[in-house]
Amino acid sequence: MGSTGSIGRQALEVCEVLGLKIVSLAAGSNASLMETQIRKYRPRVAALFDEKAAQTLKITVADTPCRVLGGQEGILEAVTMQEIDTVLTSVVGIAGLIPTLAAIEAGKNIALSNKETLVTAGSLVMKKAREKGIAILPVDSEHSAIFQCLAGNRKQDVRKIILTASGGPFMGFSPEQMQTVTLEQALKHPNWSMGSKVTIDSASLMNKGLEIIEAMWLFDMKPDGIEVVVHKESIIHSMVEFVDGSIIAQMGAPDMRIPIQLALTWPERVRNPFRRISLTEVGSLTFEKPDFEAFPCLGLAYEAARTGGTLPVAMNAANEMAVAAFLKREIRFHQIPGIIRQVMAEHQVNTMPSLDDIIDTDRISRERASEIIKEIGISQ
Repeated sequence: MGSTGSIGRQALEVCEVLGLKIVSLAAGSNASLMETQIRKYRPRVAALFDEKAAQTLKITVADTPCRVLGGQEGILEAVTMQEIDTVLTSVVGIAGLIPTLAAIEAGKNIALSNKETLVTAGSLVMKKAREKGIAILPVDSEHSAIFQCLAGNRKQDVRKIILTASGGPFMGFSPEQMQTVTLEQALKHPNWSMGSKVTIDSASLMNKGLEIIEAMWLFDMKPDGIEVVVHKESIIHSMVEFVDGSIIAQMGAPDMRIPIQLALTWPERVRNPFRRISLTEVGSLTFEKPDFEAFPCLGLAYEAARTGGTLPVAMNAANEMAVAAFLKREIRFHQIPGIIRQVMAEHQVNTMPSLDDIIDTDRISRERASEIIKEIGISQ
């Protein structure tokens, strides 16, 4: 899922290196790139959520044996086919939730690179995974690092998880400097190559906030047992501190193909031609506390994590809308956290939500965020 996005494209590279068979591809609306992927990887099925784009794709690949599907039903069929053993989910936003639940229900292992699935419905997803006896293997570099650090250790021996953050392009900026940053600046991540939405989230540190909530569900931790440390070199991908004072860290080049590969081969490790690091060339590793005043999204995420229920859903929906508006130049970067804060403040938290409650909260929160964005636009 998300084969035409940044992680999806890198995942296909990994599959090519490993010689894995691609049974199906699913994405949003990029029919042109999907056609290229169909011709290269020869999947049995390809699905696009955008039904008009799916119709276009059906015509352009009519000379291939690939069956093209459209809409939500097409995506669901693509991720639940009998011969699939693992679904790598890398779509952006809450759009990944329902297909991921469907794949779990069908008994597929999940290689997860969609934070919002656990941010919005962690309790439902993890419960369903336990019931079906399937593995959820993290693809995000930070959660892959934690997973590796925990391997062979007992949960009761963990004191805290330490999530590392690069700091993004605005590390060291004051709150005053954050008032004037541009879209072009926000899209220039110093270390990682990612899609535009994730890159903006990284610049605001909301990406790290989403990762806190994801880590809570993946590793059964309370939010106050998860610390964020700014590590600008992006060599240590995360750490775990144990009760005896030992800290185990996972290190490697900032290359997403490495954690993608591990999620697809675990518990084996397989040779590859990907980038390596030389510690003597890196020279030194630095660590700083995050600036919650300059990056208020991180504090909002901790608030949502501690409250739980539907508050993370409202937070995520508001963030998705605010980031989309910023990418369209409808708002300024520093207004993103204000929109999220207002939606969260107005939200009535449901502490035991069903899937329908989560979907309703997402819709209502998006509508409210959209209204706030329009108000801001009028007042500017």
